[in-house]
Amino acid sequence: MTASAGGADAEWQDFVLKLSVQLRRLRLEVGLSQEEVAHRAGLSRFIYRQYESGESRRGTAANPALRSVLAIAQVLQVPIEDLLPKPVPDLRTR
Repeated sequence: MTASAGGADAEWQDFVLKLSVQLRRLRLEVGLSQEEVAHRAGLSRFIYRQYESGESRRGTAANPALRSVLAIAQVLQVPIEDLLPKPVPDLRTR
C-alpha cells in the first residue's frame, strides 16, 4: 500500500522529530554541547540546532544532508544505522 504525498510528508515529519530526539539523547550521552558536535562535524551551530529541533524553518521538517548525518554519527561515535530512528518512512510516493 502506498501513502499519499500528504501521508509521506507526515511520515517524514514524524521521522525527523524522532531523529531530533535521538540526536539530543546521544549528544548528551557523550557529554558534548551542540556547539562541540557542530564544530566536530563541520557544521554551523545554527544548522545543528535545527537538526535537534527537527525544523529547518518554522513548521518545515528538517532535511539533513547525508554527509551531515554521517559526520554527526561519527562525532557521536555510533553507526549511522543506530542514529536513524526506526522504522524509516516510505518516501517512494514523493
